Amino acid sequence: MANLDAPFGFRAVGELGSNIQNGGTSKYLIASGESDVIYKGDVVTLETAGTITVSGNATTANIGVFNGCFYNDPTTQKPTWSNYYPGSITPTVGNIEAFIYDDPNKLFEVQANGTLAQTAVGDNADQVYAAGSTINGASKSELGSVAGASAQFRIVRICGDPANNDISSANSNWIVRFNEHVYYNFNTGV
Repeated sequence: MANLDAPFGFRAVGELGSNIQNGGTSKYLIASGESDVIYKGDVVTLETAGTITVSGNATTANIGVFNGCFYNDPTTQKPTWSNYYPGSITPTVGNIEAFIYDDPNKLFEVQANGTLAQTAVGDNADQVYAAGSTINGASKSELGSVAGASAQFRIVRICGDPANNDISSANSNWIVRFNEHVYYNFNTGV
């Protein structure tokens, strides 16, 4: 049966091993006026200024996965929660606070952009970045279907979703964890 082609970015689903899954996020800042749009489920990177931005493809300074943001809207002056950061926001009061799944042992469900075989388990693959939806704020990034030795994510297993676990066809969903992460496998500062 063919898998449903409906990418959703990286969705937090648990922790590696028997760790407690608490769904917790940490607060980081987005630079005032940051032009990049960041969608819920996008992989984000830590910049030298100590702020985060969308990582794009094959970035090694990954800090985690974006789960929404809070800021004072510069037009209405009202506190605003958003599933995605729309870009180019310059609040007149306060900062732009981003909430990030930054635990390097967090597991994520993600759709492959092609076909991955069972032999990909234990290999690494990079994300394939795609702009998300401004309607629901969800990412459309996927996992690359080329597994190799050095890449952003380690492939843990196929997902249990019966609508997307056919490994003989494209767009299956996989469970992954970070392989290249600032707090895990990154020996230099940002």
